[in-house]
Amino acid sequence: RRFLPPSLGKRTARCSTPVRSLPPPAHKQPTSNMPNAQAEAIKAEGNAFFKAGKYAEAIEKYNAATAIDAGVPAYWSNMAACYEKLGNYEKMAEAARSCIKADKNFVKGYFRLATAQKGLNDLEGCIKTLESGLAIQSSNPDLKKMKKDIAELQRGEQVAAYCRKADEQMQSADIAGAYKTLELASRLDAGNPDIERMMAKVKPRYEKMEAQRKAGLSGAEVHKEKGDEKYKAANFEGAVEEYTKCLDDLKKEGKELSELALKAHSNRAACYKQVSNFDGTIEDCTAVLEIDPENVKALIRRAQAFEGLERYRFALQDVKQVLGMPYHKVGKQNFELCNMMQHRLQRTVNQLKAMN
Repeated sequence: RRFLPPSLGKRTARCSTPVRSLPPPAHKQPTSNMPNAQAEAIKAEGNAFFKAGKYAEAIEKYNAATAIDAGVPAYWSNMAACYEKLGNYEKMAEAARSCIKADKNFVKGYFRLATAQKGLNDLEGCIKTLESGLAIQSSNPDLKKMKKDIAELQRGEQVAAYCRKADEQMQSADIAGAYKTLELASRLDAGNPDIERMMAKVKPRYEKMEAQRKAGLSGAEVHKEKGDEKYKAANFEGAVEEYTKCLDDLKKEGKELSELALKAHSNRAACYKQVSNFDGTIEDCTAVLEIDPENVKALIRRAQAFEGLERYRFALQDVKQVLGMPYHKVGKQNFELCNMMQHRLQRTVNQLKAMN
């Protein structure tokens, strides 16, 4: 008689147990909604009309498709393309916005809207739309090319506007204004023949007027203008020397509180800030505020200098003074800067209090 090994016996015992049947697999749901067959058929009819150049008929078909399923961006995009062919940029913009609403990640919708805005000469809005599209797909060649083209178009329009303004200034004998306007134009389009032609007329007259004007300047005024020129050239140390000479001359003349002294102190403070001489910045800003207690630039610069020296409470006081002024006097940019500084400084002051 043969005996089975214990392990085999156990295995055999387990196998003799009836096996429970597994439940049937559940039906797998589709991962995305299938397009509506009727809407797709109507879209196909619209595509045929589009290829045949029958854009109005194609629009009717795409409209019918959107009535069935407004969430398919291609229907709106194709409709926008039809309106472009018809030159109806307002309707094209409406269709493109509906396309983006249907799917904000459908990049062609932004291209359609930007094209419509370009046709409506809304170049600023066009750039914003292109930037929104590029935020979704930064490498899209169509969006990148259009943005470059629009930027070039804007530059050309700005140059033309400067030339028109300079011509008007020349007609009204505002030679200094015309010269400065043409300088702005030449920065955008150096070598432009129209700018060079106008500059050839304006520059000799401007230089003659400037020579006469400078001949009548006082010593302090000459130093101040030299300081301005050096500041523009980023020669801050040289500018400080000129502003100091200006202030020394004014002190000798007893004009320490004059408008010119205020400008010299303000400009020298800006120079000191550039070279991180915070003590000098504070001193000059304080001198400005003694003449003009609500000088926004001086208060902000002094606050920044106080912060640079870790004198946070004094910085916070200046910032709060600016934020307490009328908004129109402070301006949007300065208000936002001071608001941000206030939060940062208040947080630092609170941390220092907690440490102490």
